[in-house]
Amino acid sequence: MARIAGVNIPTAKRVPVALTYVTGIGPSSARAICEAVGIEASRRVNELSDAEVLKLREHVDENYTVEGDLRRETQMNIKRLMDLGSYRGLRHRRNLPVRGQRTHTNARTRKGPAKAIAGKKK
Repeated sequence: MARIAGVNIPTAKRVPVALTYVTGIGPSSARAICEAVGIEASRRVNELSDAEVLKLREHVDENYTVEGDLRRETQMNIKRLMDLGSYRGLRHRRNLPVRGQRTHTNARTRKGPAKAIAGKKK
């Protein structure tokens, strides 16, 4: 089983698809990695030699921010916005939509389940 950036990638899948299991690597990045390392996109992970897996791992470590580092960076950016007191930071702090969506109706994913308000009949 191949481990890249601390993630066990599936062995039966094609290499570009398997690389997308690592947080921070999407389909286009996965194709670019395969081209840079010189691995055909049609090959499967279980067909790779140890040297090729090592090349993949080293290339990802050098050129991409992935997994824990990426999550930490994202959380630090959100914390910075909250500490600054910017509008986006306030929206994060109040757990409301950040990017201008309406909240009168909808926004249930961000706000949580609807709470009944007493005395609202009529």
